[in-house]
This record gives sequence, structure tokens and C-alpha cells, in this order.
Amino acid sequence: MALSTQPYKGARDFYPEDKRLQNYMFSTIRKVVETYGYEEYDAPILEPLELYLAKTGEEIVTEQTYAFKDRGDREVVIRPEMTPSVSRMVAGKRQELGYPLRWYSIPNLWRYERPQRGRLREHWQLNVDIFGVSSMTAEMELIQVADTILRTFGATHDMYTIRVNSRKLMDFILKGYLKMTDTQVHMAGKLIDRMHKMEPAAFTAEAEAIFGPGQREEGAANKLIGLLKIKQLHHLPEVIREHESAKELKRLMDMLDDARIPNVVFDITVMRGFDYYTGIVFEIFDNNPDNNRSMMGGGRYDGLVGLFGVEPVPTVGFGWGDVTMQNFLEGHDLLPNLRPETDVCVILIGDVYGQAQRVIAELREMGARVAVDLTDRKLDKQIKAAVKKGIHYAMFVGEKDLIEEQFEVRNLQTGVAERHSAARIVSIVTDYREDDL
Repeated sequence: MALSTQPYKGARDFYPEDKRLQNYMFSTIRKVVETYGYEEYDAPILEPLELYLAKTGEEIVTEQTYAFKDRGDREVVIRPEMTPSVSRMVAGKRQELGYPLRWYSIPNLWRYERPQRGRLREHWQLNVDIFGVSSMTAEMELIQVADTILRTFGATHDMYTIRVNSRKLMDFILKGYLKMTDTQVHMAGKLIDRMHKMEPAAFTAEAEAIFGPGQREEGAANKLIGLLKIKQLHHLPEVIREHESAKELKRLMDMLDDARIPNVVFDITVMRGFDYYTGIVFEIFDNNPDNNRSMMGGGRYDGLVGLFGVEPVPTVGFGWGDVTMQNFLEGHDLLPNLRPETDVCVILIGDVYGQAQRVIAELREMGARVAVDLTDRKLDKQIKAAVKKGIHYAMFVGEKDLIEEQFEVRNLQTGVAERHSAARIVSIVTDYREDDL
């Protein structure tokens, strides 16, 4: 029986054209986040299982991790997210680091879940975190970073919506306003996080099941559902509107509007699924009707570093998967025509491989990216192979060319051929490359 050519379910093969696209996205991201002063870090792909049991969320640990025992009988997990790892790293050098820390990473992550559009078992995720800032300016900056990334890719504000909420506000609504117990608050938070994936009747039934008989008689479930329909902060009941967390959200939205980010809205249903969030949370939604979904999210998680036995560090961060980013860029036709890495294919005419090495080396030393056809195929087949790979230029090298130090360079898209020195050919092929930058 022949082996399958398909990758593991929920994972992807990256052929050169796929890797080219990924590299384009990641290089664009790096340029943006580094303009804000963020530094890149990384951590092991394997972590102790207890790291995720501590604070990530039961669903992630019990249902979505690749967990196993290693040969030392230690329980380990392939990282499903990066936040616990970076928190561990900061805690490990808590006193040595200069705050505020601005760190980012684009790690490979794994989750055992049903593959679907926008969600695969294996993916890469941009993580951007700022440590040591307790004020709302940290949330402001991270939303600005995310907005700048999208605009750098060519997106306009009508293509996406930034939705903000506050876990502190939701805790007050659920516990202070609706008089829920801690257990009920936890259950309600998980339910609200799944709200848009459920039928309204099913959501209502589960919401009612959270409350006790006395609470249901007082209409607590109807109050909750009514609040979840509110689209504007100023439409909330006055007692909620006057809570400091609501005022904080209003200040954030005003600051973002002043910063010319007008597509920010209050969304009371944005909860974020992780248990570690403690304050403002946010998500960015694609407005494309064919892909109207959240493509990234984050928020404040002030307590996670403190789990490692050190003083807590105020922290805000977000995660952004490469799959949802690519879906957004494709859906809005924002991807450029990415050219192959090779500038020119050298095609040897006759037995000149050894003699041609000097000029080939010179081409590379002058900055050209050169592939040499090492086959003995006929000339037309070598040219067809270069065209199939998307290489734009071919350079032909024979004995006479080497003597005269003049070589034919052919534009494989137009068929136009000219004779030039090696230096001039390098100028031609690299100028074409620079046109993309």
C-alpha cells in the first residue's frame, strides 16, 4: 500500500509559493511591530502541562491540547498558545528586565480541534505583548499596532471593525447588577463567548439554566439577554454606565477616535475565551460578508506573571493567527503578485560548466540571485522549466560569450533578448526585483 501524500489533518504543506506568501506576511508584520519598539522572542514548543492547567482554561487543556508523557514520565504539551510561556519567561527574570517590555513572537502552535475555515490544528500566530503598563495607554498602543498592520497591508477602515469590551464591566454586570454567584458568572462568561455560534433559542435555554428558580422568577435571564442586545455604551442602564470600567471603555474609544481609528465599537458580547483576562478585551472582525468573523483578539491579563511566585506585572497582549490574516488579505484582494526568489536562471550552452563558474560567482557577488540549470536537457526544455518556476530572466552562457564577456539575457515574459555585460545584467534583474519593494 502506497503512503499518502497528504499532510496530517489540520496541518499544511508549504510549497515555495505558500512559504513566499507566509514570509511576505511575517516580514510586513515584523517591520510594523518593530517601528513601535517591540523585540522578538521565542520559547520551546513543549511546555509542562501544569503551565496550561494553571490559568489557560479547562476547554483548552482537556479538549484541545496535544498532551502526552515524555520518556521521563513528565506530562508535557505542544504549546496551543504563547501567553503562558511568555509570562513564565518574564517571571523568570522579573527583577532583571527593564520595563515596560515590548515583546512579540510568531510561533508555531498546535490545537486539537475540528479543522474549519480560519482554524487549523497547526498554525502560526503573531503575539504582541506589553508588560509593565497599568494604564489604558497599553491597550491603546496595542490596538494602534494591530490597526497599523492592517493599513500597511493596504486595508481601509471600512474593511474591518475593532470591537471592545471589558471583563471588569462584565463582572460588574453579572455579579453586581444581576446578582450572580462566582460559579454562575464563570458559566455565563463561557456561554456569552459562544453566543454567536448558537441558535437564539438554544442560547436562551442555556442562559435560563444558569439561574436558580428565584432568579428566573425575577426575570434575570431576560435581563441578561436584553443587556446583550445593547450596541452602545450610552444605552446601558445608568448604574452600569457610571461604573468605572464603562467610563474607562469610553475613554479608550475616544482616544482611538482622536488617533484617527474611527471603526471602534462597543460589543458587550466580546468576552475572549481564556480565564486569565482581567480588564479591557478586544477583537478585530473582518467586514467581508463571505468571512464575517473575528480574526484576532486580546486584552489585559494582569495576574498571569504572578502565578509564578513573583510580583504581578500589568500586561496587555493580543494574538493573531496566520490563517485568519491570510483569509482577510485574500478576501479583500490585498495580496501582491509575489515573485520567486530567483532573479535569473543561467542556462549553459555546451560543456562550459567549469569555465562559467567565475562569471556565475561574480553575478552573485554583485547581488543577483542566480539559479544554474544543471541538467543536460535540450535548450527549449530548460527555458520552459524556468518559465514554469516563474523566473523572469534567463541568461545564456556559452564559450563565445565567456570570451567576449557579453551574454544574452532574455525576458521570459516578453521574449525580448539583449546582449550585455554581467554587471549590466545584474542591474537589469535586480532593478526588476526592486520594483516589488
